[in-house]
Amino acid sequence: MSRAEVNATEDVSTSVVPVRPGAARGAEDQSAPDLPGLAASRRPSPLWALGLFRSELVTVVRRWRTLALLGVLAAVPILIGIAVKIETRGGGTAGPSGGDGPAFISQVTNNGLFLVFAGLAATLPVFLPMAIGVVAGDSIAGEANSGTLRYLLVAPAGRTRLLLAKYASVLAFCLLATLVVAASALAVGALLFPLGEVTTISGTQISFADGLVRALAIAGLVALSLTGMAALGLFISTLTGSGVAAMAATVGLLITVQILDQIPQLHAIHPYLFPHYWLSFADLLRVPVYWDQLVKNLELQALYVAVFGSAAWARFTAKDITA
Repeated sequence: MSRAEVNATEDVSTSVVPVRPGAARGAEDQSAPDLPGLAASRRPSPLWALGLFRSELVTVVRRWRTLALLGVLAAVPILIGIAVKIETRGGGTAGPSGGDGPAFISQVTNNGLFLVFAGLAATLPVFLPMAIGVVAGDSIAGEANSGTLRYLLVAPAGRTRLLLAKYASVLAFCLLATLVVAASALAVGALLFPLGEVTTISGTQISFADGLVRALAIAGLVALSLTGMAALGLFISTLTGSGVAAMAATVGLLITVQILDQIPQLHAIHPYLFPHYWLSFADLLRVPVYWDQLVKNLELQALYVAVFGSAAWARFTAKDITA
C-alpha cells in the first residue's frame, strides 16, 4: 500500500468514532431513540476530505517523476537567460534579425523581469501542458495499475470525494509548476540582467512593483489556463487501467490539438480548442488591459472543466473497480 493509502486510512481512523447503543449523549438528543452505531461510524468527518487532498498532493509532489518534471520546467528559463546573455554579450540584440525570436525575448536584456514572461511563453505551448498531462493522466489509471485504487475506495468518503481530491491535487500541481517557472525566471533575470521600470506592450512605463504584480497575475492566469487540460487528462485517466496509456493518450491529444490550432483552414474550430487563447496572457501587459481574449480563455477553460469533469465523474462512479 502506498503512502497515500496509509495516510488516508489514518485520517479515516481518526475521524470515525464508533457509537455504542445506549451510550451517553448530549442533553439536546437524550430523548431521541438509539441509532445504529455502524451508520454513524460510516459518516466521514468534513476534515477527512482535506486530509485526503493533502495526502494526494504530497504523494504527487514526492514522486521522482514529478520532481524531474519540475526540474525541467525550472531549467527552461535558465537556459533562455544564459542564451540571451551570451548572445548580447558583445552589444548585440536578442533573437534573430534584431529581436524576432520568441515572445518578450528582445526585452529581457533591458529588464530581467521580462524573462518571467518569456519563460512562461516558451513553456506554455508544450512543456507545462505536457507536465500537467502526465500528472492528470496518471491520477486514476496509475492507482488502478498499481492495484491501490480499491484500497482508497474502502474509505467512507466515496468515489466522488476521491475524484475531487485527485482533481484538486492536479490543479495544485498546475499552480506549483507555473510558479516554479516564474520563480526560476525571476531569479535568473535578476542575476543576469538589470531590473527597473517595465515598458508595457502599449509603450507606457509602469513601476517595477506594478510589473511584479502583473507577473504574479500572469502566472495565476497561466495556471487557470491549464485547468481544462487537467480535466481532460482526468477523464482519460478514468477510461483505462494503465497509467502509461493514459499519460500517452493525454499528451498525444495535446499535440494533436496544438497541430489543429495551427492549420489556417480549420479556423472555424480554433476558438473551441482549449490551447487557442493560452498566450492571451500578454494582454495583461497592456495599459489599459485588454480583457476580451482573457475572458474568452477563462470561459473556454470553464467549459472544458464542466464537460470533461462531469464525464470523468460519470465514468468513475459507474466503473467496476477490479484493481
